[in-house]
Amino acid sequence: MYADPPGDSVRDATAEALAARLGVPVVDADASGIDVLLAVTPDRLEARQPGSRVGPVFAEFAGGAFGHRRAMPLRQEALVRAVGFRGAPIEVVDATAGLGRDAMVLAVVGCRVVAVERHPITHALLADGLARAARDPELAPVIEERLKLLHADAADYQASRAAPPDVVYLDPMFPERTGSAVAKKELRLLGLLAAATEDADALFAAALRSGASRIVVKRPRLAPPLEAPGGPPVTTRLLGRSSRFDVYVLSRA
Repeated sequence: MYADPPGDSVRDATAEALAARLGVPVVDADASGIDVLLAVTPDRLEARQPGSRVGPVFAEFAGGAFGHRRAMPLRQEALVRAVGFRGAPIEVVDATAGLGRDAMVLAVVGCRVVAVERHPITHALLADGLARAARDPELAPVIEERLKLLHADAADYQASRAAPPDVVYLDPMFPERTGSAVAKKELRLLGLLAAATEDADALFAAALRSGASRIVVKRPRLAPPLEAPGGPPVTTRLLGRSSRFDVYVLSRA
């Protein structure tokens, strides 16, 4: 963790406070032997890989690629169709929130989303992105009314709920997944923070126990589906160029 550039008292204090909360040291920018550095810049919180040409990773919603995506007809996206959103509010637990783009898409179209991220650094990046997005007059009410971010283990959170959500959404990181250059960059860097497969089978089993009427799993296009002992088969699939959405529609008594 460090402030970039150093010397600003507010930015230095922010870096020190965040380092203390995350349990990581404050170091110089040229420190060696560190896989991932968090940088508090004048604009945002970034994760960087020292000695790599891979650019910084950060959460961004008001501009950049997501800003362009937001201008598109989001209700036609495969993700929105996979969760079953048809205009009436539904509650979706995004159990692998990551940098939050899928959670934000669902919230923008009208879903009530609980975004759960267990890794403290990834959670910090997403929280920073949401805080900046909340300054945008269009996104502010979406975040306030329909998007809740939790730092928690998704299995523990789902077990603690008083009532099941309508949908549980899973997008585990997989090293074999292909996609855009941005996605590959994020997987490389964030993969240094957590196990690449994110115990996907355990997350799927927890989703089955949650009582949700629908589970949606994002998978590499050619990968086998997630399975659990005694679990249901895939009800339907929505295919993309490099990935797909496996939808499990469950009957609940």
